[in-house]
Amino acid sequence: MSRAGACLRAAALCLLVWAGLPAADRLYIHPFHMLVYNQSVCEQLERPSEAPTPAPTFTAVPIQAKTAPADEEALREPLVAAARGLQGEDKARVVTVGMLLNFLGLRLYRTLAETQAPPAATLLSPTALFGTLTAFYLGALDPTAGRLQAFLGVPGEDQGCTSRLDGHKVLSALQAIQGLLVLQGGAAGQARLRAATVLGLFTAPGLRLKQPFVGGLAPFAPVTLPRSLDLAADPRLAAERINRFMQAATGWKTGSPLREVSPDSNLVFNALARFQGRMKGFSLLPGPREFRVDNATSVAVPMLTGTGSFLHWSDARLNLSLTRVPLSANVGLLLVQPHDPAALAEVEALTFQHGLLTWTKHLAPRAVRLTLPQLALRGSYDLQDLLAQAKLATLLGAGASLGGISEDQLRVGQVLNSVLFELKAEKGERPTGSAHPPTESAEVLEVTLDRPFLFAVYDQDSTALHFLGRVTNPQNAV
Repeated sequence: MSRAGACLRAAALCLLVWAGLPAADRLYIHPFHMLVYNQSVCEQLERPSEAPTPAPTFTAVPIQAKTAPADEEALREPLVAAARGLQGEDKARVVTVGMLLNFLGLRLYRTLAETQAPPAATLLSPTALFGTLTAFYLGALDPTAGRLQAFLGVPGEDQGCTSRLDGHKVLSALQAIQGLLVLQGGAAGQARLRAATVLGLFTAPGLRLKQPFVGGLAPFAPVTLPRSLDLAADPRLAAERINRFMQAATGWKTGSPLREVSPDSNLVFNALARFQGRMKGFSLLPGPREFRVDNATSVAVPMLTGTGSFLHWSDARLNLSLTRVPLSANVGLLLVQPHDPAALAEVEALTFQHGLLTWTKHLAPRAVRLTLPQLALRGSYDLQDLLAQAKLATLLGAGASLGGISEDQLRVGQVLNSVLFELKAEKGERPTGSAHPPTESAEVLEVTLDRPFLFAVYDQDSTALHFLGRVTNPQNAV
């Protein structure tokens, strides 16, 4: 069996698994037709043209050019607009892309976790990951386009136009998925959930980018910043300049995720995703509290606490408990804690092997007093490294056909995904509870996350897992 065929069969299996999850008004049976070119578009694409118009190109301005920090409310507006009024095929397309990005995100999370085995932390955004690969698909020609389509999980084996993935449809669906995350997070200026993606495209001087490609990335990253600099003379200095630029352009404390660029590259892709969540009805405990990193180490960290009717499930056989805390009407924070701290790696393998969402059907309302660390996590990884570990090192390598990005011969260096994840308390009303809360006389269950745990941010409307993580020390960036 070819690697592409194995990927397609795995994706089909993934869709069948999620088809059993509780959901209303969703399409699960062979929904790929919503993501490919329709017949009328194919007829236009295949119509012979005597003098095809070449795509306009441009060279990126030097990295020294000043850029004002991103306006986060302005970043939120197009996301909310894309999510409002979703219905019919658009809604079904969102769910389909949500399932596909879950499958790919879980697969590559496991790959990343293997390289950052406990006690190290792990943080990944499946939406940023899927958007990054779709962005490269948008600029790819065959055979690279076909291989990327297979890796994204969309069948296209017959090579016909109507089986080819439409990258613009996928990125539009991804924009709506990100919009659903923040849509019900609160009023403008007071949103309890904020999410944004900023993209930097760093090129060697003189390399020409195609305008349609860069413009087509707007649904994935409303702010895309093409900049040029010398990537070869001093790879470490180039990395430092890219890090400083991304921090200045966003106003976010990004750290230094890029240590050295590939000196033989002429394109570095840098996607930065940020999430800020405020937990309704939670408060910050006075003074730091102990978090046990392992049997020999503990750290003092800020802790949040809240009491409410939360969905909870505990299983002695699987050696774990699962608690769902609502962040908004459709978005939940899923918290997984091993009963035995020494079994974190085993529980992580079970959790992110598609077990997490299937376990949610066991959740039941409980009166819970939940205590957990206040989180401010940073994580970064080079997608090129993950592809190499998945035995796909050549997918975006030197032989990749990326003529939709530039007419010049591209040599893609780092493909960086960085995530900033923040979780704080929001005082006020009690946490939003279950539709069937327990009685007032019910015993309050104490759930305290004061040792390593796993988490995910899940949107039930799109089925998308937006963030996946392992917290081993709340003080450490990933």
